[in-house]
Amino acid sequence: MARSVWKGPFVDGFLLKKAEAAHKSGRRDVIKIWSRRSTILPQFVGLTFGVYNGHKHIPVLVSEEMVGHKFGEFSPTRTFHGHSGGDKKVKRA
Repeated sequence: MARSVWKGPFVDGFLLKKAEAAHKSGRRDVIKIWSRRSTILPQFVGLTFGVYNGHKHIPVLVSEEMVGHKFGEFSPTRTFHGHSGGDKKVKRA
């Protein structure tokens, strides 16, 4: 279920502070975050966030197309190693 419009998007407060500090300083360092549930705001465009996936921080460069999505969408938590080899024999009728 989606969040109510009147509540506005959810963003952790510390995340806004880190983004504002990065804009003021002009530095382009990776901002490490653990809040996968936070919504990407227009203020974050152009910044690089290191989103934690449970194992390591995945660098995510925020673009305009990402606004409105969650940080967790861009940092997958599971690694797909492919399906099993299976039996490749040719069946003859």
